[in-house]
Amino acid sequence: MSLILMEYDKRIGTLTFNRAEKRNSFSAEMLKELIAALDSLEHKKAGAVIIRAQKGSKVWSAGMDISELPDPGRDPLAYHDPIEIALRVIKRFPAPVIALVEGGAWGAGCDLCFACDIAVGGPTATFAITPAKVGVPYNSSGILNFLNIVGMRIAKEMFFTANPLSAVRAHHLGILNHVMPEEELERFTYEMAGRIAENSPLAISVIKEQLRLLAGSHPLSPETFERIQGLRRQAYDSQDYLEGKRAFLEKRKPKFIGK
Repeated sequence: MSLILMEYDKRIGTLTFNRAEKRNSFSAEMLKELIAALDSLEHKKAGAVIIRAQKGSKVWSAGMDISELPDPGRDPLAYHDPIEIALRVIKRFPAPVIALVEGGAWGAGCDLCFACDIAVGGPTATFAITPAKVGVPYNSSGILNFLNIVGMRIAKEMFFTANPLSAVRAHHLGILNHVMPEEELERFTYEMAGRIAENSPLAISVIKEQLRLLAGSHPLSPETFERIQGLRRQAYDSQDYLEGKRAFLEKRKPKFIGK
């Protein structure tokens, strides 16, 4: 069974998460299928891409499949891991990528939504970044992505509390470009994609890459980079990281000890 369903019509690609039984959590295989589908749509010269869950979903994506997180001692968000590759592919895709969000976008699902160029949500859309619930240290590129979209104070609130933001608040904060009634969500999103696909693909590709480069132009000294990496190692080498993973899989509240 394909974990990513792909459609292509009138220069618009649609990629649909197809792992509802796992709340569309991202397994390595699912992410590899997503990357391959995006590569295929780039080859077809798609003018816009829509990433979505099945229509009417209560969960857009629950984030990473916790059962596949590595044991302590290895960075769970390393540069060559499938989720990190998928995020980079979305950001560097030459055409705009639109997230059509119904239901919860949590953890890595929230991050993947933020990696998209535009987000349109229905009234059930919620957004939560949840690494603190499972003891996972987030990487610098992911945190920078949040800072660019919501700013320092909201990023801190989202990371520290792991509480979900409603569609209305997400729209107010600029996470969602538009909130649409459920019955109008698809039509509105595909009409937007159609308008984008009618414009100059070269101009859009160049502008998108300019925006990506400018958004990431925050220089770090080698010392600062190494300190960040050292801080993250403290977390993914910890007992708390192992406890967070175990508690999630055992469906219980974790008992963190700060070590």
